[in-house]
Amino acid sequence: MHIYANPKRFLSLASWLTPLTLWSGLALSLGAMAWGLLVVPEDRLMGETVRILFIHVPAAWLGMGGWGALAISSAALLIWKHPLAGIAARAIAAPGMVFCAICLVTGSIWGRPTWGTWWVWDGRLTSMLVLLFLYAGYIALSQATAREGGSEKIVAIFGLVGAINVPIINRSVVWWNSLHQPPSITVGQSSIDPVFLWPLLVAVLGFSLLFGALVLMRMRALIAETQTEARLRRRALADDAPRDAAMMETA
Repeated sequence: MHIYANPKRFLSLASWLTPLTLWSGLALSLGAMAWGLLVVPEDRLMGETVRILFIHVPAAWLGMGGWGALAISSAALLIWKHPLAGIAARAIAAPGMVFCAICLVTGSIWGRPTWGTWWVWDGRLTSMLVLLFLYAGYIALSQATAREGGSEKIVAIFGLVGAINVPIINRSVVWWNSLHQPPSITVGQSSIDPVFLWPLLVAVLGFSLLFGALVLMRMRALIAETQTEARLRRRALADDAPRDAAMMETA
């Protein structure tokens, strides 16, 4: 991992990995959604509304998985002081927040005909909403820290503390009685019919690749922004040096 701590090496890797993940992710995501909309039959109980599964589940997975990756990056920053770890965490936050919001919106749309209501304050929905607020708080804190020149450790600690919510989301439907269905996919088994499961797995893979591409693009943009700011500061110091020397000679 440390071999890519050098931004030049990372950018060399990202230059070919970004288009690979982007186009493969688009192909798989669009293919899975077409599969789910046009080929998969309607569900015996939920009817046509089951088709939102192919967007809702990948969004939920990436909303939670995004914060997991953010927490790992925060730990790398605190423990190993990895120079790109903070940039990676900042790059993950915005896509993670978007997918978390998509999960909540699609879940509400799905819940209206299934449960008869847009929203219930149960464990799964409430903890997922808390995750959305955590993303918003992380983004605001990281932007304020970058603007004011504060310590990245505070932001990293926030990222680690917020990770407590991820297992709560995962186990909420087991710990508390809820309108939300229990876990459909667990380690080594699934209660989803294969006709729905296979396009769902393709959709999860495709959206995950898209998520990775977005993170890589944001990391490249943040590195370029940091390098530009460093060059501007060096140029400002170089321009000020002759003026300071002239003032000292005059004095």
